[in-house]
Amino acid sequence: MNRNKWLIICVVLLAELVFSVSAFAAETAAPVSSVEAVKEELQTNINIVWTCIAAFLVFFMQPGFAMVECGFTRAKNAVNILMKNLMDFSVGTIAFFLIGFGLMFGKTNGMFGTTLFGLSGIEPGTDWNWTFLIFQTVFAATAATIVSGAMAERTKFVGYLIYSFFISLLIYPIFGSWAWGGLLDGNGWLEKLGFLDFAGSTVVHSVGGWLALAGAIVLGPRIGKYGPDKKPKAILGHNIPLAALGVFILWFGWFGFNPGSTTTGDGSIGYIAVTTNLSAAAGAIVAMCIAWVIMKKPDASMTLNGALAGLVSITAPCDGVSPMGAIVIGAVGGALVVLSVLFIDHILKVDDPVGAVSVHGVCGAWGTLSAGLFNMESGLFYGGGLKQLGVQALGAGSAFLWAFGLGLVLFFAIEKTIGLRVTSEEELKGLDIGEHGMEAYSGFQIFTTT
Repeated sequence: MNRNKWLIICVVLLAELVFSVSAFAAETAAPVSSVEAVKEELQTNINIVWTCIAAFLVFFMQPGFAMVECGFTRAKNAVNILMKNLMDFSVGTIAFFLIGFGLMFGKTNGMFGTTLFGLSGIEPGTDWNWTFLIFQTVFAATAATIVSGAMAERTKFVGYLIYSFFISLLIYPIFGSWAWGGLLDGNGWLEKLGFLDFAGSTVVHSVGGWLALAGAIVLGPRIGKYGPDKKPKAILGHNIPLAALGVFILWFGWFGFNPGSTTTGDGSIGYIAVTTNLSAAAGAIVAMCIAWVIMKKPDASMTLNGALAGLVSITAPCDGVSPMGAIVIGAVGGALVVLSVLFIDHILKVDDPVGAVSVHGVCGAWGTLSAGLFNMESGLFYGGGLKQLGVQALGAGSAFLWAFGLGLVLFFAIEKTIGLRVTSEEELKGLDIGEHGMEAYSGFQIFTTT
């Protein structure tokens, strides 16, 4: 009897074991699709988190630009510069949300997008478009604020607000749709040709730089910049430590600018961060050396701009070049920025207080062309022939014609209507008092002879 009892117990236990194993197998092996769905959802969430972090880093570049511009100019204009950098982001955010984002990334008619204005049709919530919008908004703000530096110390505040609005509303987004429209619903004509601009050497920096050139030409130089003999005179910035802080902030923010343009949380982030950093370091070193030879001293302002030149130069090719290629690209950018600043100042007689045209326009164009030389898949130096280089040249040239041409129209229109430049009296007294009725350094004597 005991034997039968134990037999029954063993049979029951065996049956339960078989049932449990079967259930576990069914639970773990059957829904492979659900496992893939979980992995996909996890990757999507990682992408969203990384892209948001990168957007916040790029936003932090806004005070970086403000510090650089403020430090490289005179104390009597510091409040005006801070206000410009605050308001071009604020005005640009609204303009880009309502119109610019749709023009840039909506379904295209071949030249610009025609949907996604104000993200209409996209429900509030977790849709990827909301993350992509904030990331692209901070890029649009960067293009707009580049212009500020070249037009510093003599521009009417209301005129600045108007051109910032139109840059973020139309000029930047339409060119952006030609090169980047396929990131969502579009397919720009440059993109179809295979144009490479991973994070915006041309789309962001050259567009901003060429607009800055147009604005500086229409404004004319600051009072006292050129003497009767037409030779340039140095108008020294009031706070180089502040400018240096701005450059370090920008360098830090660029780790969101370039690696963040993956919009994907994967291993490519680290590689792009390395190429970005190498190029910036090479730019600073070479700019210092070139300035040392020409000026007989290792000039701090040129060296700081050299780091920015390296960062701008690597922005287009950062995902597709070797580390050694990144060093060469940054080194050339560092040399170019010094020579370009001197050429624009002495030969063209264009007054650019912070070197914005050289850093962003010239080095942005170089960075774009460098992708046609150093890209490890299609570059000339890697057996790709001249095709990629030709496409890169077309893109860089199109950016110049578009931004510089429309910039001249826009700035002349503002000049002929509400006026673009402050009066001589306001300029000598300082824009802080004339435009804003206050001083950045209350209680300190500010000399206003120039």
